[in-house]
Amino acid sequence: MTNLADRISSVSPTASRPTAARSTASRPTAYQPAGAPTDTSGEHIDTSWLGEYLLGTWADARRESRTLMKDSAFHRDDSLGLDAQRTRVLGQLKLLVESGSVLKAFPSALGGADDHGANIASFEEIVTADPSLQIKSGVQWGLFGAAVLHLGTQRHHEKFLPGIMSLEVPGAFAMTETGHGSDVAAIGTTATYDEATQGFVIDTPFRAAWKDYLGNAALHGIAAVVFAQLITKGVNHGVHAFYVPIRDENAFLPGIGGEDDGLKGGLNGIDNGRLHFTGVRVPRENLLNRYGDVAADGSYSSDIESPGRRFFTMIGTLVQGRVSLDGASVVASKLALFIAITYASQRRQFTAADPTKEEVILDYQRHQRRLLPKLATTYAMSFAHEKLLAVFDGVFSGARATDADREDLETLAAALKSLSTWNTLEILQEAREACGGAGFLAENRLTQLRADLDIYVTFEGDNTVLLQLVAKRLLTDYSRKFTEADVATVAGYVAGQVSDAAVNRSGLRKLAQNVADFGSTARSVGFVRDAESQRQLLTDRVETMIASLAGRLRTAKKASPIEAAAIFNTNQNELIEAAIAHAELLQWEAFTEALDAISDPKTAEVTTWLRDLFGFGLIEKNLAWYLINGRLSAQRAAAITDYIDDRLLPRLRPHALDLVTAFGFEPEHVRAAVASGAERERQDEAASYFRARREAGQEPIAEKSLKKTR
Repeated sequence: MTNLADRISSVSPTASRPTAARSTASRPTAYQPAGAPTDTSGEHIDTSWLGEYLLGTWADARRESRTLMKDSAFHRDDSLGLDAQRTRVLGQLKLLVESGSVLKAFPSALGGADDHGANIASFEEIVTADPSLQIKSGVQWGLFGAAVLHLGTQRHHEKFLPGIMSLEVPGAFAMTETGHGSDVAAIGTTATYDEATQGFVIDTPFRAAWKDYLGNAALHGIAAVVFAQLITKGVNHGVHAFYVPIRDENAFLPGIGGEDDGLKGGLNGIDNGRLHFTGVRVPRENLLNRYGDVAADGSYSSDIESPGRRFFTMIGTLVQGRVSLDGASVVASKLALFIAITYASQRRQFTAADPTKEEVILDYQRHQRRLLPKLATTYAMSFAHEKLLAVFDGVFSGARATDADREDLETLAAALKSLSTWNTLEILQEAREACGGAGFLAENRLTQLRADLDIYVTFEGDNTVLLQLVAKRLLTDYSRKFTEADVATVAGYVAGQVSDAAVNRSGLRKLAQNVADFGSTARSVGFVRDAESQRQLLTDRVETMIASLAGRLRTAKKASPIEAAAIFNTNQNELIEAAIAHAELLQWEAFTEALDAISDPKTAEVTTWLRDLFGFGLIEKNLAWYLINGRLSAQRAAAITDYIDDRLLPRLRPHALDLVTAFGFEPEHVRAAVASGAERERQDEAASYFRARREAGQEPIAEKSLKKTR
């Protein structure tokens, strides 16, 4: 809601970004694909500056990681079977340790850099080499190691972190259970304190309580951070984390068993597996006790009195997984669109105006409709991720780490991770289809990336569940404004979000207010084309949806638990839709804010068109809502689609290659034959062949041309 949006907007990631005058001499030259001319007018966007800008606040960390990922030693080898893939990725983790690139978030006293933003930025770029490598390293240092770092105290850091950082102790993050994934608070594993031995006894009392889908669990892990219900003196104090050794050099330790998850739909370089515990004893000191501790006599203590708040505080310290998945999805989307748009700028198919020359497929409107809106979405995702990363670094560095800041981070991460992982799957699939049969070949990477990133929508919280968290936060913010508001007050608030002048200009209006359209597409769209009108349309949708939900859910406060659950369930779909609308607004706002720092006129103009394509695309996608709720007239709604097709796509088409070149990938990152220039060479060869035959009079006469002369 606006409270959250206003707070996030105040955290700017652009302060240390480049200005137009900043030198980019040290930046590697971006891969310049051979394709159609970028701009027939002769004006070009500043791809070098834009590429630097897109790298964001932690550009140095991204460049360092990209340089490392150029080494073929880190690349996926498609020829390997399951076992060999797992062995290769484990070896690659050791190379990452040697490089020191994965230790940025750890304490400087232990060899780290205490740099949380740079750590995430560096980690996200590993996806260009192999998503399996990225996720397995995330398990080791971003989950297993981070749990010890953020949930443990000094004694745990000194005892456990050196082995984790060096990979001497590969480990698993044992939170998810077969029967409980996103509902961590309800997990079945128990850790019962035994005063006689001053230790905890860990059990998985039934099959659904087995820890499942755990990276490093099937083969390589020798320890795990295990999440369990802490029970002492007959009282369950909720979920806590414990450091538990699980293997020696030969086999599982006594009381511990497990299974291999086996072949998966993707990410097969990771040895995912299951763990179960029967009477496994660990010392009292192995409780990661930053937020709750048990004394030798079994008494429990915590600085956070509320069990619910304690649980969410503990889980909130592990939010970096969602942040990094958001960023990795952005990188994968950029890579997919670089491949697809490069190919579309070279591939020719069908003759149109010139019977002797086939058309570049990106010149077809439908192909532009397939790829350019995805490009606009990817830019929006990229700028929004920079905002998220700034909020994350502020919390974890301690610079902005109040309870409100942490709540903002959790909500923002849940919203953006959900949208970006879903969007990326759509982008990868569209890119694959846009490359035709070539896109289905493994050598062009799109199918494997699609398979590997599929699970991202479930990692670190199922997207649908995460969006419920976002919606509840929106309702909480709303209720703070309107605790006692009646329907009339709410309606007045929503209608009053824009001035009368803006209402008339944009097509927004109060109940029963009419919109005057003037018959011209350009004139109609002109009323909603500027940034403020786009903002009003997008914001009004969120505000209205939340206001409506708040009214319908108000009766749940006085209902019985069963009745309240039924009311909530009846409105669950609307809750999710409101959360999605809110997340899309955050992306649009981030894109719009990013435009302010672009001083080169042509670059600013083109990226503004791209922002408009993103904004109008969101409005077009939800035209039914805008029409039903009287926010747009039918003619103005139709004009939006016409404006996209007739104005924005043709304007952006000449700059498509420049916009993906700005992503800054080099050939070693792309590794796709169709984006290597080979397609352009094939097309040139074919064109030369037919031209030479025509000039030599060797080309046979087409049958249909004979029929025309009869």
